[in-house]
Amino acid sequence: MLNVGIIGATGYTGVALISLLINHPLVKITLVTSNTYKGKRISDIFPLFRGLFEETLVPTDDDHGDKCDVYFLCLPHGTSMATAKTLFNDKSVLIDLSADFRFEDLSIYEKTYIKHIAPELAKQAVFGLPELYKDKIRGAKIIGNPGCYPTSAILAFYPLLKEGLLSGDIFIDSKSGVSGAGRDTKIGSLFCEVSEGFRAYNVGLHRHEPEIQKEVNKYQDLQVMFTPHLLPMNRGILSTTYSRLKNPYKTSDILDLFKKTYKDEPFVRIMDEGVYPDTRFTRFSNFCDIGLKTFEDGRIVIISTIDNLIKGASGQAIQNMNVAIGIEETLGLKTPPQYP
Repeated sequence: MLNVGIIGATGYTGVALISLLINHPLVKITLVTSNTYKGKRISDIFPLFRGLFEETLVPTDDDHGDKCDVYFLCLPHGTSMATAKTLFNDKSVLIDLSADFRFEDLSIYEKTYIKHIAPELAKQAVFGLPELYKDKIRGAKIIGNPGCYPTSAILAFYPLLKEGLLSGDIFIDSKSGVSGAGRDTKIGSLFCEVSEGFRAYNVGLHRHEPEIQKEVNKYQDLQVMFTPHLLPMNRGILSTTYSRLKNPYKTSDILDLFKKTYKDEPFVRIMDEGVYPDTRFTRFSNFCDIGLKTFEDGRIVIISTIDNLIKGASGQAIQNMNVAIGIEETLGLKTPPQYP
């Protein structure tokens, strides 16, 4: 059994990790931490775990080195890298759910976030999008789990980038449930501020745009324009991506390309022609659903959906763990979407 620690276990991603890992056949959660709720049983904070998981939360700031085979860092940006320095031992696997280890070029990270204090670890980190970087993730000791919006967007256009088929800039229109803002108290996330409304936010300023852009730059010299929106629902992301193809293609031809690209990927589902994803059918699952349509003049529209807390965070982190340590990729993640 793998001994697993969740550092910062009382946020949405920490709770989602526990919910998934307690059913993982090769994992035992031996460490859950929280400075806010230290000394309390996690089942007292989250009654959904009563009778299922009753561990006591210990302080995040304590020394937890050499206690676990795998650590999931569910900490804010800028905090994870400091914790990673204390935990790294070249034996345990560290999977960071913040942005601290997502950027190969730290100048981009520092322009977007803050000064990086662990550049020696960042050099070893792998961007943890398994559908693109599985070979690099195998055996990796530090994995930067992608952001939720970048996951939904990159998977949507990756097959086209890989083949060099795009000729126009990439416009990404993403909508997310409120849980994407985290569990901290924020006025903009209060029920009365969100219910019955629909709005764009951080237009031209969102920190996930550089994360998407740096992946695009690996394949083609195209500009990304990313606009996020907040939906009055708890969870889920729907991203609609617009661009232009170098040559016109039938929708069926591009769908065939997507199906070929992702044929061995258990968590990417390509819709049939004329069928488009719905956030209801990826909720609580690690799936990414993708549908698309092309036009005679070369325009293309690609639509993708994920659960922002699962494929966009905790589920993908477990997928990365499975790949990194060399076990079946789908272990602990075979739960189907929940409906209605």
